[in-house]
Amino acid sequence: MHLAGASVSKTATSLDVSRAAVSKVMIYTDHGRTSTAKRNSGRKSKLSERDCRTLKRIVSINHKSTAAQVTAELNIHLEDRFHKKSLMRVSQIQHLW
Repeated sequence: MHLAGASVSKTATSLDVSRAAVSKVMIYTDHGRTSTAKRNSGRKSKLSERDCRTLKRIVSINHKSTAAQVTAELNIHLEDRFHKKSLMRVSQIQHLW
């Protein structure tokens, strides 16, 4: 129906589905996948590549240290302060611990 020129709302009401479902199908037919076509649409990393290497080095030297200890040592090397929760998120993404 939508390909025939009907709007998303009219297509959704005539098929008795949500507008979001119609939009997902439209995106799938346009792009070949259900996710959006946006790239790099998430939160930007607080650590640069160099900071990530420093973090990996700190963890590899003493892998039994706590997050608070690693954060304290990492903050010595960084210009901006880094919070313990941010460290836990980054280390989980990079599989450091």
